[in-house]
Amino acid sequence: MRYGVDMRLCPKLIIMRSPFQRKLMLAVWLGMVLIAGNAQAQASPAAPRSLKPRGAADVGTAYAGRADVVDFARRTAADRELDPRWVRRQLAGAKRLPAVQRLIMPPPVGTAKNWGAYRDRFLTSQRVQAGVEFWQQNERWLQAAQARWGVPPEVIVGIVGVETFYGRIMGTFRVLDALATLSFDFPSGRSDRSEFFREQLTELLVLAHRQRTDPATWRGSYAGAMGLPQFMPGNVNRLAIDFDEDGRIDLYTSAPDVIGSVAHFLADAGWVSDLPARHEVQLPLQALDLPTLLAPDIRPSFTADQLRAQGVKLSDEPAAAAAGDGLLALVELQMGEAPPTYVAGTQNFWVLSRYNRSSYYVMAVLSLGEEVKRQRLQSGSAKGVAVEDGANIADAAPARTVTLARCKPRTGRCAQA
Repeated sequence: MRYGVDMRLCPKLIIMRSPFQRKLMLAVWLGMVLIAGNAQAQASPAAPRSLKPRGAADVGTAYAGRADVVDFARRTAADRELDPRWVRRQLAGAKRLPAVQRLIMPPPVGTAKNWGAYRDRFLTSQRVQAGVEFWQQNERWLQAAQARWGVPPEVIVGIVGVETFYGRIMGTFRVLDALATLSFDFPSGRSDRSEFFREQLTELLVLAHRQRTDPATWRGSYAGAMGLPQFMPGNVNRLAIDFDEDGRIDLYTSAPDVIGSVAHFLADAGWVSDLPARHEVQLPLQALDLPTLLAPDIRPSFTADQLRAQGVKLSDEPAAAAAGDGLLALVELQMGEAPPTYVAGTQNFWVLSRYNRSSYYVMAVLSLGEEVKRQRLQSGSAKGVAVEDGANIADAAPARTVTLARCKPRTGRCAQA
């Protein structure tokens, strides 16, 4: 059989006596051959298509066998007293992610900063309402954290809200892949921070080895930050605490541990109790030496008297006076095409920038926390909670056993380990 037509029919054409019959049968047979041949051609593609999957650029390339990765594994195992075979096996399973390389890059040169637009990204009604609910559900732990470290609830609520929308957006990248990518293939075009990410990759391996956990199970941001507070692995090892004293540290599903760890982080960075993070300012109409005042960036470098001598007026003079001899920074916030706005940042403004070194981030945290507090008071959801129990918990020494919740592959959804 050829082209789906039985060729044994052809001899019958020869024995037919009528010429007309022979011509008619031949025409029918040729038509069947052409139709069957065309069907065969449509069923089989002329050339094989590429089997490259959609989005293959983000699938990732495994690091197994790369000389620099093998050397890193050897040195890390020796320096941190880890099982060398285990370290090599974990790093061999890590993958280079092009998406991580793209996301770590800064915005194009010339992109105008706009504090108003940045603020609006975080002060949405949904995020504010989620903050009110988070505060209400965890008021006991927020008060306990303030009693122990002096960090107000609105600051902690602001950080968790800006970082992860109260756990709704914690990142879907495998932390192992993200850190390996930025350790061994940090993209050119910006300042090289590969050494920092190698340190964080080491800390991730130390954390996983101590807990006998597969590090590939943890999901986080493209920069390798983890959990509701988006702690880097080094901060998990150093500053995360078991605030609810259940014998484990869980930054993915335990709000008490998240709250205590954020407050502990800020206290370790130098948080000053009862000190406002910023003061509103008014600049004089006459020219002032802005370049000199802005040169230290957000590092507090001037006394209130020095700012006043330059014509800078603090809108809340009594609060600034109560701060005593504390130094201030004049912080500029660009507003796109509109004139910039300014605030005077205190030591606590600087401390918040240790979480994310951006004045816009710090202002977003403060603004969100203050708006959540205002909405909470306006709605009447603020209720007194006995601090006595919380204070007792806060005074207890935190356990140093670290156990993070494991996250399901691909989905980023997390559950307690």
